[in-house]
Amino acid sequence: MTISRRSLLQNSTAFVVLAALPACGKEKAADTAAAPAPAGTPAANVEGLMKETTDFILNAYPESASSFGIDSEEYAALKSKLTDRSPAGQAKIAEKTRALLAKMNEVDTSTLSDDEALNLDVVRTVFERTSEGFDYPYGDVALLNSNWSYRNAPYTVAQNIGSFVEIPSFLDSAHSIETPEDADAYLERMSAYAGQLDGETERVIAEGNQGVILPDFLMAKTLGQMHGAQGAETADWSIVKSLAGRTEGMEGDYAAKALAIAEEEIRPALQRQIDALEGFAPQANSNAGIWDIPQGEEYYAWALAASTTTTMTPDEVHEMGREELKALHAEMDPILRSIGYTEGSVGARMTALAEDPRYQFSDGDEGRQEIMDFIHATLEDIRGRMPDAFETLVPGFLEVTRIPVEVEAGAPGAYGGAGSIDGKQPGHFWINLRTPKLHSKYSLMDLTYHEAIPGHVWQGEYAFKQPLIRSLLAFNAYSEGWALYAEQIADELGVYDDFPVGRLGYLQSLAFRACRLVVDTGLHAKRWTRQQGVDWFVNENGSNPEEVASEVDRYCSWPGQACGYKVGHTAINRLRQKTQAELGDAYDFRRFNDAVVLGGNVPMTVLGRVIDDHIAREKM
Repeated sequence: MTISRRSLLQNSTAFVVLAALPACGKEKAADTAAAPAPAGTPAANVEGLMKETTDFILNAYPESASSFGIDSEEYAALKSKLTDRSPAGQAKIAEKTRALLAKMNEVDTSTLSDDEALNLDVVRTVFERTSEGFDYPYGDVALLNSNWSYRNAPYTVAQNIGSFVEIPSFLDSAHSIETPEDADAYLERMSAYAGQLDGETERVIAEGNQGVILPDFLMAKTLGQMHGAQGAETADWSIVKSLAGRTEGMEGDYAAKALAIAEEEIRPALQRQIDALEGFAPQANSNAGIWDIPQGEEYYAWALAASTTTTMTPDEVHEMGREELKALHAEMDPILRSIGYTEGSVGARMTALAEDPRYQFSDGDEGRQEIMDFIHATLEDIRGRMPDAFETLVPGFLEVTRIPVEVEAGAPGAYGGAGSIDGKQPGHFWINLRTPKLHSKYSLMDLTYHEAIPGHVWQGEYAFKQPLIRSLLAFNAYSEGWALYAEQIADELGVYDDFPVGRLGYLQSLAFRACRLVVDTGLHAKRWTRQQGVDWFVNENGSNPEEVASEVDRYCSWPGQACGYKVGHTAINRLRQKTQAELGDAYDFRRFNDAVVLGGNVPMTVLGRVIDDHIAREKM
């Protein structure tokens, strides 16, 4: 099965037109939509099933409607709602997931066009993995939730999981406020947020009674974040300040209303969640891997498969990480020698490089501003290089935003994603600025390419041109594999030609992801301790100890997720090598890159079919 030439050519034409616009408007996207299939045909039946599936996802996860800028008209009611995170709410989502999967399995794909069969195949893959995840009586299955689909977790609440971490930043960045009705919807979502906290608390108690309890170091970090919020003035909470700032001058005294909901509903609900976690804290131990919880080995196998969209075993992933790390260090060694770092392992020399004041930002707020200025300069440069990497361009509409202070202690160094489908809301490159020491001048360029352009923000805008159901679904290995490949594209465009130390930062980034394969599988399949994971990063890759401590904590709560990056990146490069070998002189760098992004966010197995179609088309 392949993607039709007609479909890809139509998509390419649509993108050429849209690239000239300041944003990808909903009206323009509708102009390129295919006509509905005749009633009663197999294609029409599949269209109806996909519409039912789309509506289910949006109603189950209303945050997605706002993130994609479609919380109006047909989906206007979703703007005031949030996901039901209670045990009963999750059970309803699981039941509907299985019912829709059964319908998908009944479809005879031989009656469909290549495009229709491909779309069904992609959607069914997600529902199969999600259904398997719901078979475990604990944790959070996030595959259908476009806002947080990249992370599946055995814990409902942790330092980087749960409504406390996710909803305040979501409301600030994705809930648009243009009218009093929008502000009223924000207030309703604040109340729903308090309900989410209580729903999660029920699940925390149920999980704890099964022996699914956060490791003690994650428990301490999670409670520390929550106590920090409870100790702050309510008026200083980002969820209150965001609404107050955006409704200033609007009638209705929304600042006072937000403050009242935060004080009377959210703060007590957060305290109830704290109390529940503290009730289980004495039972927590220091075992970092999920092998220590019921069905832990089976859960890890599922999480690894969901994150990599492959059938690789933990041992295979572990060995792949070691081999790729060795190859990357062989590339780094001569660069280090050329700048005078000749003694010790590559990891030891990179540790020494990190102490070089020439590549450090200033302390405090001065350094934070230097980081923001550095990112903006990097973005301005890479935007001008994009026509050399793609025939089909997108706007790359984004903002650089600091991760909220109240959650940055448990957050990663950065993350990013595209904006809304209608082009009204920008994508975001969220940067952790709890201390400028998290970032260096030789690594921050690469981080910008990964999270923003040509990484997550850039690729996400191509995904918006897929049918809505395809835009709502994401695959960790593709998304993160693309972001690493985006780093590679920047290197191939010559961004480091006059800055070889910056290229070291890029190679260290890839090596960092190779280390992830080793450490994630080490923690969960080989029973490594948390300190073993930290030490591997520091000793083997010269990584920042403060940064990798949070990284390792992330792997403990999101098992398998970190493996998607390098597995996906390696898969893309293997497909590129195959394309070059089969096309020879006809191979075109820009058209290959177009093929990867225009095919949409897909499992790695499906990406192989996308590239096979590209090869066949190029040979014509």
